[in-house]
Amino acid sequence: MVKDILAKFHEVAASPRAQMDKYMAEGKKVVLTAPVYTPEELIHSMGFVPMGAWGADMELNRAKEYCPAFLCSIVQSILELGIKGAYKGASAIVIPSLCDTLKTLGENWKYAVDDIKFIPMTYPQNRKPDYGIAFTKAGYERVIRDLEELGGKYDAAALVESNSIYNKHNASMRKLDEVLAAHAEITASQRSDIFKSAFFMTKEEHTELVDQLIEELEKTEGTAAKLPVVVSGILTDAPQLNAVFEEFGMHIVADDVAAQSRQYRTDVPECDDPLDALAVKFANMDNCSVLYNVKKPRVQWIVDTAKARGAKGVVVVMTKFCDPEEFDYVMIKKACEAADLPLALVEVDRQMVQFEQIRTNLETFRDMLMM
Repeated sequence: MVKDILAKFHEVAASPRAQMDKYMAEGKKVVLTAPVYTPEELIHSMGFVPMGAWGADMELNRAKEYCPAFLCSIVQSILELGIKGAYKGASAIVIPSLCDTLKTLGENWKYAVDDIKFIPMTYPQNRKPDYGIAFTKAGYERVIRDLEELGGKYDAAALVESNSIYNKHNASMRKLDEVLAAHAEITASQRSDIFKSAFFMTKEEHTELVDQLIEELEKTEGTAAKLPVVVSGILTDAPQLNAVFEEFGMHIVADDVAAQSRQYRTDVPECDDPLDALAVKFANMDNCSVLYNVKKPRVQWIVDTAKARGAKGVVVVMTKFCDPEEFDYVMIKKACEAADLPLALVEVDRQMVQFEQIRTNLETFRDMLMM
């Protein structure tokens, strides 16, 4: 049963276009959601299927006509896929403004991929004060108007229901994260498939599969981890990267990854107005490099989580040219050193085809942890 569930996650994670075609064949409209915290609840409530657009491991050609080489390859690969027609049939793409590179993506998209509507979601840096919450709500209202032009209809009751559906999914993903920590037989690749597939399925479908997996895993005691580690970064879905973790017996007992557990830490609270509630959710979010907080609580979160899960070390998977992550790394390194927690840094890129340097770095780290 576990094998069958994991196979389904892999099928969806490996073939998002097939999943997109399935939804469109059912008469549903698809709205792409670029990283990092696009308001999926709102899109879902208006009758669309939100589908993640996090790019892919590929050679970048056409995107270079619009982007300088030093821009994050995740964003460049999203544009490359759009130009090449990989997202053809989607009704729109919603792109948030949470980093400088994402701010350029939308304007380039308007010219490079003119058959898929660009919808901006402008978030405030100071998101926690009342004026920040009001600013976020105004951004959501802009998204509503643009989605209405595509045939969607905003209804407060529908948003209440969607908020509840997403909260339920969040809870299941948090529970799964805890369960996976005790099951080293679930590989890094399989863990990646579970989280990655969530971007390409309706949350109702994904929650059902996740709950089934939790139920099956809880029937068994699980395999003890040889080398429990915490992984941090923006994106860790490269098959060759996960193969290296598996080769050296590293088991991910927790993650601080933007495309994985960071998505599910914060629920939509109860409010009289569900749109206000969605804006408050964004205000409550934290512990992420793209979410402004001068106190940088993310750093201590990594250390505390590593200790709580019994991790022997932390692996930071740095997306090349990701300024927010690079800024945070120095503080993460100092905090881990102060906590006597071994730390390894590896750098990834959507265009990478050779992972030997990463393999060497993690082999050395493995040897150090085993001393």
